[in-house]
Amino acid sequence: MTEAPVTGEEIFHETTLRGASRDGNISLAHRQTKLANAHAHPNIGTIERRVVQMDVGVVGIGPMGGAMARSLLRAGHKVTVFNRTRERAEALRGDGATIAGTAAEAAAREAVITMLATDDAVENLVFGADGVLAGLPKGAIHISGSTISVDLSQRLEEAHHGLGQGFIAAPVLGRPPAAEAGKLFVMAAGEAALIERVKPVLEALGQRLFIVGERPFKANLVKLSCNFMIFSTIEQMAEIFALNQKGGVDKATLYEVLTESFFSAPVHKNYGRMILDQSYDPPGTPLGLGAKDTRLILEAAEALTVPLPFASILRDRFLASVARGDGGLDFSAIAKRSAEDAGL
Repeated sequence: MTEAPVTGEEIFHETTLRGASRDGNISLAHRQTKLANAHAHPNIGTIERRVVQMDVGVVGIGPMGGAMARSLLRAGHKVTVFNRTRERAEALRGDGATIAGTAAEAAAREAVITMLATDDAVENLVFGADGVLAGLPKGAIHISGSTISVDLSQRLEEAHHGLGQGFIAAPVLGRPPAAEAGKLFVMAAGEAALIERVKPVLEALGQRLFIVGERPFKANLVKLSCNFMIFSTIEQMAEIFALNQKGGVDKATLYEVLTESFFSAPVHKNYGRMILDQSYDPPGTPLGLGAKDTRLILEAAEALTVPLPFASILRDRFLASVARGDGGLDFSAIAKRSAEDAGL
């Protein structure tokens, strides 16, 4: 882990804020003097706040993992990447990434992020030969960004603990464009000291970091719950679009009414637009992964004896979509089923 001095502008921002909190007010002339001093002496005050740079591995260079790796590189971190399809990893060489030959090689540093699509993929690249467990140094930290089952998260925690390695779960909310812009929402869970050590990495990935508990599986449960709410919203909007279309209401007008009034959250605007435009291909996240996440939350709910009636409806929507050949479309394509049921 290394530290880089902040810029004069950053020093000025920090010192003026501290001055304001002490004095209650800072004059314009005082602010201008501080800015001039910061430019003239760019290292003044660097002992007060430094940018921490870490040596990080990223395993899984799909649309999300690749975008996250680029965000880390832009933030000044040293990044080593591994992907089973090497060409995807090689695409990051021009951005400054080092290419690893195995997951173990990518993990041989301060921290490693796994961003993989399924439990099977995580198990293979963590527990398998030349996997993360084999390469991660004692005391280093595995950050699991994948949307995985609660059960697998618990097994990963146990395995890393047994080898003297750290483990936190930090799944994210956001599609690939948000990942590319470093605007994800990150939900982290694990030992507080471990999260603190990798905060420079987590904060480089997203616009906000949420700490949801000291057991990693809690972050996975929260992420599955968020996905369940996204899928539920898509189903709800699809049914409303079908109802109003059949009643003669213009779809674009309905979308405007919804998203410019009480239903203006990004989930309504983004997925409502996809339903309106039927823009399911190319997929941001394939429909099959939505089906997987729905299965995982049903498994978690059963283990905790919590009925989730609507999750069962969504499971059937996903199954019907795969059966109709829509498995390669975006998961929001489950909206097509409501239109079909309405005879549209």
